[in-house]
Amino acid sequence: MSLLKKIDLIQKDFKTELASAIDDSSKINDLHNKYLSRKGLLAQLFSDLGKASSEDKPVLGQKINSLRKDIESQLSGFTAKTNDNTSIDIDLSLPGDYFPEGNIHPITKVIDDISNIFKKIGFSIFSGDEVEDDFYNFEALNIPKHHPARDMQDTYYLQNDKLLRTHTSASQIHFMEDNQPPIKIISPGRVYRNEDISVRSYCLFHQIEGLYVDNNVSFSDLKGVMEYFSKEYFGQDVKVRFRPSYFPFTEPSAEMDIYWGLNSESDYRITKGTGWLEILGCGMVDPEVFKNVKYDPSLTGYAFGIGIERIAMLKYGITDIRLLYEGDIRFLRQF
Repeated sequence: MSLLKKIDLIQKDFKTELASAIDDSSKINDLHNKYLSRKGLLAQLFSDLGKASSEDKPVLGQKINSLRKDIESQLSGFTAKTNDNTSIDIDLSLPGDYFPEGNIHPITKVIDDISNIFKKIGFSIFSGDEVEDDFYNFEALNIPKHHPARDMQDTYYLQNDKLLRTHTSASQIHFMEDNQPPIKIISPGRVYRNEDISVRSYCLFHQIEGLYVDNNVSFSDLKGVMEYFSKEYFGQDVKVRFRPSYFPFTEPSAEMDIYWGLNSESDYRITKGTGWLEILGCGMVDPEVFKNVKYDPSLTGYAFGIGIERIAMLKYGITDIRLLYEGDIRFLRQF
């Protein structure tokens, strides 16, 4: 069969097959593959064109190109109908559907901001496990079974002597077991306590634990770093004070307050009329903690813990901690 007759035959066959594909979109794809694919009938025609005489090539080549364009045009403009007679007509030039972007959660923002402040002065980030055992959560931190400090925290106990950690301080034990001084880390994460859910308390919350261990670390070093953090986060004019406190794993221990002011009724309420607001707890690592991780007790170091929800509520003026966990889009869109 001559190439010219092949062209005419393919043209007739295509028209016949296209007419039968009106109600079946899958047949349109089949036609495309049959005629326009790399191994399709049009590709075979171009292959046969190479065998034609030099005199016939221009005419035959023009006919094949014309046929190809005709087939492409009919297939691309064809609107196939689905089985339910609903036409599928897609305009690829139209813009896509709009999907609104989400916001970073205020707790995540605060964690990132605080982490970046401490990373500037050489602290690295270490993430511990949320499921711990009694040793790492209590005993290694100088809180033995009979210690009255255990009464301060109602713990979620799991099976096989496991529990949900009540503080991120447990992370420092893991890190010290696997690393030798000098150590300079912060450990952000979720912690869990069996507390009544109210405006100011929740059954889970977030902390950032900090730990620095080396030779000749002093309480003055701790105060300097805490003041640096306060000025970086709350502004260079912030006033801070340290009050003696008690934590089983640090000695001496302190709580750090910032002067929040008494500019509104809310300020009077949250500062109890003093203008001062507790921000974090801190202290020098107790030598007993070093013994529990087989460190030389002559080492020195400090630790601190920051409550993230408290900072977030202060920064963004949030009056109810429960709002941070309800997943209400109307609330989260504000941040």
